[in-house]
Amino acid sequence: MNGHNGHNGHNGHHNGKHGLHEDIGDHHIATSVETPLRPDAFEVDDETKIAQIAEHFREIMDILGLDLEDDSLSGTPQRVAKMYVKEIFSGLNPANKPEVRMFENKYQYQEMLVERDITFYSNCEHHFVPIWGKAHVAYMSNGQVVGLSKLNRIVQYYARRPQVQERMTRQIAEELKQALGTEDVAVVIDAHHMCVHSRGVMDSGSSTVTAEYSGKFREPETRAEFLKYIEMR
Repeated sequence: MNGHNGHNGHNGHHNGKHGLHEDIGDHHIATSVETPLRPDAFEVDDETKIAQIAEHFREIMDILGLDLEDDSLSGTPQRVAKMYVKEIFSGLNPANKPEVRMFENKYQYQEMLVERDITFYSNCEHHFVPIWGKAHVAYMSNGQVVGLSKLNRIVQYYARRPQVQERMTRQIAEELKQALGTEDVAVVIDAHHMCVHSRGVMDSGSSTVTAEYSGKFREPETRAEFLKYIEMR
């Protein structure tokens, strides 16, 4: 009888933990600022990862009852695996981090520089379905400037991984501060989540806005100027 009760207690703990995980996923809550990665995440080369993912995805399709002998489906496991590693989750690999080269601000531009409407595509880490939208970033030079395309590439690097929008916003801001050598950075992200649009509440009209301000952008006047610029159409 005691052993039976102990078994129930174990199940209760397991079910409680499972329920916690469900709550975190359903409410789209991040558990850390850094993307959760194992220390050995990149000990396996990309081609090996592609082969292993393809094998497992084929098994998933088979469990779903799909006919993998059909010409339309037979190549899907390999295509999905390659897409995961080389494209939509390529931002997991530090080797793909964009190199940011700084240039002297010879023309002495002292005002904020705003790069708005950067289109990005990401994926929700809770359901592995798309997140897409616009990122708006700004900085104020500390004596150096960066090529505009690098701002875009930083956004894309952090978007191309399983993400939570709040985390992505902070990661982009922290990377910009480090790369640009200034605290005067702002990031606003306006995004749509397929895990909200196509499942759960199935609300197709909403979007989610997150922001991170640091340095001079914490001052109401500077922040208001930035927000005015990104609202211009």
